[in-house]
Amino acid sequence: MGLLDKIMGKGEEEQGEEFVEVSPEEEKNQVNVKIDTMTSFADAERVLQHLREGHVIFLRIRELREKNINELKRAVEKIKKTANAMNGDMVGVDEDFLIITPQYARIYRGQPAEQPKAKW
Repeated sequence: MGLLDKIMGKGEEEQGEEFVEVSPEEEKNQVNVKIDTMTSFADAERVLQHLREGHVIFLRIRELREKNINELKRAVEKIKKTANAMNGDMVGVDEDFLIITPQYARIYRGQPAEQPKAKW
């Protein structure tokens, strides 16, 4: 039986492939992404709650940076400590955004620099 026969449906009967339909409720491997804005130190608790719930967070920090840089530093340090304790990850993007991930997600930062080999 040639390829054309298989395509046209001639020859052998279908081999009984099984297909399973998945409804949207059964999809558990979803990644939820939250986009949030930090306007004060108090917003850090809300961000940490999103992180504890397993969300990836894109956090706008421009408003707080322009308003009070010291408050921003305190909030970022608090979020960073909690993310690290939960085996999460955090990275700054430009000057206006942070990306914070729970433990199941890692942020790719490029290839690590190759160590020079010793010449003996």
